[in-house]
Amino acid sequence: MKSISKSCKCPKCNCFTDKYHGTYNRKVQDLPVLGKSVQLEICSHEYECINDECDVTSVAETFDGFLNTYSRMTERCADFICTLALETSCEGCARICRTLGIKTSGDTVIRLLLKRYEALPNTEVSDVIGIDDFAYKKRHTYGTIIVNENTHEPVTLLDGRNGDTLREWLQNNKNIKVVTRDRASAYAKVIAEELPDAMQVADRFHLHQNLLEAIKKALNYELPATISIPHVNKSINSEQPCKKNRI
Repeated sequence: MKSISKSCKCPKCNCFTDKYHGTYNRKVQDLPVLGKSVQLEICSHEYECINDECDVTSVAETFDGFLNTYSRMTERCADFICTLALETSCEGCARICRTLGIKTSGDTVIRLLLKRYEALPNTEVSDVIGIDDFAYKKRHTYGTIIVNENTHEPVTLLDGRNGDTLREWLQNNKNIKVVTRDRASAYAKVIAEELPDAMQVADRFHLHQNLLEAIKKALNYELPATISIPHVNKSINSEQPCKKNRI
């Protein structure tokens, strides 16, 4: 394949340039055809940025969303891999892709997901959020998730659950008025210090859990641990006198 474009947009300053710099050959991976791997060999152009204030010297052209700068696979191939990874797992996605004829690995899938996550626009934070912890690896590594309570969509993920990263995040989002959280004291302390006027709401699950624990403790305090109920087995014949049969 050979490029026929005559201009390109600088990815840094968004300035269009038609100053030709050179060509180079690219080999990129595309979606497979009938289980066969497909490699596209493209003779691509490079351009020089005409903006004197821009630090970029040469710009590799893109193909209208079909292929990004310096990417080793087409965008539609990357879309398929990311969609499959979100439905399965990174390692499982890599195994399925190799079966279909797409050469990739679990680490490559992770890099694709992280790259697309970083390219997402910043999510607008509403004045009502939810905070909870989750486990990357149970009993080893934990994180904090913040959810927009109006749309029920995640806003961001923070490292740790001791409140340090949450404090830094709250300092940049002072518009929050209501926070729903669990009963963790670390979150409550940070929210009270950074957002003293915000209302803190305990979520319903932990309220029910605390209520059940209080009822259980009250019953254990009032009732003994073991209760024995005597069982008397009285037969009907024992209440009547025995009659002797006579022949």
